This record gives sequence, structure tokens and C-alpha cells, in this order.
Amino acid sequence: MKLSARNQFKGTILSIEEGAVNGIVRIDIGGGNIVTSTISIGSIRELGLKVGGTAYAVIKATAVMVGVDE
Repeated sequence: MKLSARNQFKGTILSIEEGAVNGIVRIDIGGGNIVTSTISIGSIRELGLKVGGTAYAVIKATAVMVGVDE
């Protein structure tokens, strides 16, 4: 995965709280640090996010996105 965002943190998905439209994904990036992101349920499903799986917290400006290797 190549992105222009310099802040890319690989971690383990701790939890996914699904709502009607969006979900809250918590990623443990190590050192006691957890990144939380609100993304669409569609994105959670499309990325195949699962608790215990690996994902990236990608931070650009004030936005936090989640990505996975293909």
C-alpha cells in the first residue's frame, strides 16, 4: 500500500462498534496507544475488518482513515 500520508500506523483491531450507518474502529498501534476512527459500515465490510485483524491507521491533517493490505 502506498499513500501520500506520512503518518501510517500498523496495528491490531481491538473493537468494532457498528451503528446504523457508521462504525467505530479501535486500533492498537503499540506502546499503549490506541487510535479510534469512525468509518462507514460499507467500508468496514469492504475492507473485511475483524477484531484481532491487522489494519493501518492513516492520518492526514485532521482525518483518520483505515486501510488494509490487498
